[in-house]
Amino acid sequence: MTRHALPDDGPFIRPFLVTAGRTRPVQPTLRVDALISTLPAAGSARLTFEAKRVADLCRSPKSVAEVATAIGVPLGVARVLIADLVAAGLVACGPAPELDLPALERIRELVHAL
Repeated sequence: MTRHALPDDGPFIRPFLVTAGRTRPVQPTLRVDALISTLPAAGSARLTFEAKRVADLCRSPKSVAEVATAIGVPLGVARVLIADLVAAGLVACGPAPELDLPALERIRELVHAL
């Protein structure tokens, strides 16, 4: 039997360690398309490594899904981290921009083509 090695991208931290075992964000209404922006208070706050990565990334607005992908954590972990930062007043959560009719029609065409 052959063992397959995973690529070594550095140390692996289990997601439950990042969130202290929590699986649900303190803000349960945090949508995956919500835009997250770093607030000035984050610059002087003492943050964990992962929270600092989120704050640095969101200096320009990013969706919750983009944050999860960029920092390489599951979506649920990103939601917990972001909700903690929102509760601490270090990042702001805003609605995703509305799509105009041509964009919605294009999405419909692409989905139909699948």
